[in-house]
Amino acid sequence: MSRARLDLTDRVVVVTGGAGGIGRAVSALAAQRGARIVVADMRDDAARAAVDRLPGGTDRHTAEVADLTDRAQVEAMLARIGGRHGRIDVLINNAGMTSAERFDVRSVESIEHELAVNLTAPLILTRLAVPLLRAAPDPRVITTVSLGGIFPLGETPIYTASKFGLRGAMLSIALDLRDKGITVSSVLPSATDTRMLRQEALDGGNALQFQDPPQSPEHVARTMMRLLDKPRLEAYPRPSESWLVRAAMLMPNALPRLMPLFRGKGERGQARYIRQLRERGLIATVDGVETAVDA
Repeated sequence: MSRARLDLTDRVVVVTGGAGGIGRAVSALAAQRGARIVVADMRDDAARAAVDRLPGGTDRHTAEVADLTDRAQVEAMLARIGGRHGRIDVLINNAGMTSAERFDVRSVESIEHELAVNLTAPLILTRLAVPLLRAAPDPRVITTVSLGGIFPLGETPIYTASKFGLRGAMLSIALDLRDKGITVSSVLPSATDTRMLRQEALDGGNALQFQDPPQSPEHVARTMMRLLDKPRLEAYPRPSESWLVRAAMLMPNALPRLMPLFRGKGERGQARYIRQLRERGLIATVDGVETAVDA
């Protein structure tokens, strides 16, 4: 694989979940290197606002609004991108969700939806994008997985299931497509200061991920850019955490004994994070209920 810095000048970079924290951060870095960004998101106003923030605005970049769990909408979005650009140079699968609702009480429909968003949608989008990727001279796919794709998160088992599956699928797809001219990589971040994490903290989600302060979306985005310049199957924004969770999974039967040792520190970190969110004005109260907001 090439180790030279990838020239992104006028390359077409499609970022799903592009109006979220990590999506905005990686779009900004790619745009600074001359790329033409397609911000794909379900939220029309947020997607357009994300495009407006990029250098060159709507003269260089576009917003695509689509529900990625709806195949017809995905096909229509890809048709528009193909008609406008004729190719996709870099596809960044970044859209995702989580829910802190516990497994034994949540609805079957919510389980199906979370799996569709986190697992099925990026796989279907990647498959449908293959013709446009093959039209590019050096196509790349980068997928946001999670350390939750290695380590079980008790409070969010469906998120864990989707990320375990997504990690395995992208490793397999990378092995399959590497000799067909498409380079596939994944980034596995730990807790990242996005609206999704803020809401999970408020809803009482997994406290173990707050052993250390959450990293910034920009930190994850820089790891993605390094994957473009030096492709690998996987990269970890915080390598030390990746070694810890992988070591723990060598003895999965010990997890029930190990988890309580870290829970207290995680719960204190989670409480501290929520206090900081309030201080930063990133929590709004609506009808007496605290809700996370975008930065």
